[in-house]
Amino acid sequence: TAVALVQDLPIGIDPGGADAWAWQDLMATAVDVGAPPDEFNTQGQNWGLPPFIPHRLRAAHYDPFIETIRTSLTAGGGLRIDHVMGLFRLFWIPAGERPSQGAYVRYPSGDLLDIVALESHRAGAVVVGEDLGTVEPGVRRELARRKMLSYRLWWFEKEEPRRWPELSMASVTTHDLSTVTGLWTGADLDEQKRLDLEPNVESTQRIRSRLAALPEVDETTSPADVVLAVHRRLAEAPSRMVCATLDDATLSEYRPNIPGTDPHRPNWSRALPTSIEGIIDDSFPRELMDIFNRAVASDRPQPGTDDGRT
Repeated sequence: TAVALVQDLPIGIDPGGADAWAWQDLMATAVDVGAPPDEFNTQGQNWGLPPFIPHRLRAAHYDPFIETIRTSLTAGGGLRIDHVMGLFRLFWIPAGERPSQGAYVRYPSGDLLDIVALESHRAGAVVVGEDLGTVEPGVRRELARRKMLSYRLWWFEKEEPRRWPELSMASVTTHDLSTVTGLWTGADLDEQKRLDLEPNVESTQRIRSRLAALPEVDETTSPADVVLAVHRRLAEAPSRMVCATLDDATLSEYRPNIPGTDPHRPNWSRALPTSIEGIIDDSFPRELMDIFNRAVASDRPQPGTDDGRT
């Protein structure tokens, strides 16, 4: 069976790149895009990317946005839109200021979502909107109305996975959050402290307590068994897509990225604890994926039955 490639659409472009030069008349070059302080990033985030000026983008008939979406869907079966809330509003931070000094700027979300819907329909592709962090009321409802998959993370959600919406992509964590092993052993919290990030210890302890409350888990349980336990719960989700990270499959203690720590941390370049050959030969990744395979098999309608699905 062929595996569809899901591309990733970042929230912005390199201010020193060709796109920023070509579209400079449409961009706010004295502003960076970011996020305000929240529970998991207490200092806020500055991503160092210039935003489009909404009225100028509209006057240009959204050509840069259309070109970007269409190109991103050409080679893949899907698209993950990073920080999909940016289609509704973006957090602008004046150059040189802290994230706490920023403010939200509105975007023509209806037009932008219409473009995504049209291009994804033409490409026959699925679209996932990464709606994590500070999400204003109505965003998820609008995404669901347009059949765009929402994100659901075990780290964030209070309800059990079996109660999550079908129009979602389910996972335990993301590249910006702690791995299961890193959270369970305390390695991720220790690294944040070494980097002077003022981590939210209470929140981390609360998530760890949820892991410890799983029936198969106690304080002596190995990281590998904790990874399997939480993914068994995740496999109960009715979500259209259910994912495990390569970092959890290799029992890595370190997440790929901690926002706001460049250049003090090797973000996006930290090696996994296992080589590619080792991953192929190791039984643990296969054991992890068997959890999902069994969930898919049990959800298939039996021959001669009609469960109403198409």
